Amino acid sequence: MNVMPEPISDAIDEAGHAMFRDVPSSVSFNKLRKRLVRQAREAIEQFGMVRPGDRWLVALSGGKDSYGLLAILLDLKWRGLLPVELLACNLDQGQPNFPKHILPAYLESHGVPHRIEYRDTYSVVTEKLAEGSTYCSLCSRLRRGHLYRIAREEGCSSLVLGHHREDILETFFMNFFHGGRLAAMPPKLLNDEGDVFVLRPLSLCAEADLEKFAEAMQFPIIPCDLCGSQDGLQRNAMKAMLSDIEARMPGRKETMIRALANVRPSHLLDTKLFDFIGLAGTAGQPGAGAPSGSDGR
Repeated sequence: MNVMPEPISDAIDEAGHAMFRDVPSSVSFNKLRKRLVRQAREAIEQFGMVRPGDRWLVALSGGKDSYGLLAILLDLKWRGLLPVELLACNLDQGQPNFPKHILPAYLESHGVPHRIEYRDTYSVVTEKLAEGSTYCSLCSRLRRGHLYRIAREEGCSSLVLGHHREDILETFFMNFFHGGRLAAMPPKLLNDEGDVFVLRPLSLCAEADLEKFAEAMQFPIIPCDLCGSQDGLQRNAMKAMLSDIEARMPGRKETMIRALANVRPSHLLDTKLFDFIGLAGTAGQPGAGAPSGSDGR
């Protein structure tokens, strides 16, 4: 049984971690900060991400989501709510025009333990794929392999990524429309070797909130000149579709993310998850698969 986290106090007596030393003092920012911290804590507790004393490798790309992830985790530690050690890690993949100085300077100035690793995966991706191809999949696999290696070298039990609610929903619909399966991004998984967890503490956080948070925190954002420069990706189409649905019916994204935690195998078509062939009932009674008060349609 999951235990709901205790409420996070509205009162912030001091800025907290050094990353928060120049934050706005407005009520709106404090509410935003509190909401993101609460949602991250809820995901961490709901999906059993923490083993006290562990060490986490926090992947930092230089984008708004990974900066936000790092800040929120440090905020949780400052509040005494995250009993793990954090190590920020940037994998410099040799992308053109990547400003190598920004992340180390930012992390050092805020006292954040970190490791910067250089691996030229950019040349590998551009050599293996034709110009105009979608680089994301191969780039991601290469990056993930190096991050697993670094996690092992640094004694980290978990690799922590900054994927948020919209990333999960977009992945679900990409699989739904193009992959022929019901699957999204899990908030917690174990790698194939069984030695490193992958955690996504921002699974319940809205991208719009992270955008506002990044702007208020004045993160030095680094754009991706590899995949970020390509147009027409399937993910962009899913993002546009979800934005249109949310504009027409506000609150649908929140409903969708809740739906992913409320699955009824008996009302789908997967015989591996539900024994339709063995389903039987007695005369005058509904079948075992039909919920009470439902006609099963």
